[in-house]
Amino acid sequence: MNKPEISHLDRVRVVLSHTSLPRNIGSVARAMKTMGLSRLYLVNPKRFPDDEAVTLASRADDILDRAIVCSSLEEALAGCTQTVATCPRVHELSVPRHTPRQIASVVLERAAMGEEVALVFGTEMSGLSNDEVRMCNRLVTIPTNPDYSSLNLAQAVQILAYELRCAVDDDISHLEEKPELASHDDIERFYTHLEQTLVTISFLNPDNPKRLMPRLRRMFGRIQLEKLEVDIWRGILNAASKRRDE
Repeated sequence: MNKPEISHLDRVRVVLSHTSLPRNIGSVARAMKTMGLSRLYLVNPKRFPDDEAVTLASRADDILDRAIVCSSLEEALAGCTQTVATCPRVHELSVPRHTPRQIASVVLERAAMGEEVALVFGTEMSGLSNDEVRMCNRLVTIPTNPDYSSLNLAQAVQILAYELRCAVDDDISHLEEKPELASHDDIERFYTHLEQTLVTISFLNPDNPKRLMPRLRRMFGRIQLEKLEVDIWRGILNAASKRRDE
């Protein structure tokens, strides 16, 4: 199978069941938008819409505006072929259990085939009920410290959303600075300037240069000099020469 595309994330819905606090809904919206998910389903939220949710969404309120409020989990899962319950505890349901990284490939494989997929999250205090878990055909468990496995709702959504994002696009090269590299001519003028300055400040004896310049060339040659770096060095050389003349 080819690598999934960003557009496949459009077939993934995040379903929150019986969320008590609107700030958690807002935080989930923020987590979703950060990773490119956009479809939020809310099953009987205690308070929604709510200004607190908008505040915590931190400019992801468009996710809230498009959120679909459902009266039952069955309604929220309508049309889905893969329904993934987040379930940290042992459960008697005999369906596959996955880590977030494992489930990401499953989810996106089905989404790439045009199917609808749902990631289902329960209440802040008790998670999903047994009946809700039974309505899903896969389980996902986030690996945590066995002695302290407390994750809030938005954190859990963020982890799964992150794994989905990485599965379709883990390229961060657009964040890397792309400086202008120094040309060959720039570097050669720098070496000439450097040699002249070292002679001026009596660091280099032109009658007995030994291997100083070849060594300096080798040292600077180990890095790919940027144009700005060459300009800085030439500024230093100019300052050193002026100081010598004072």
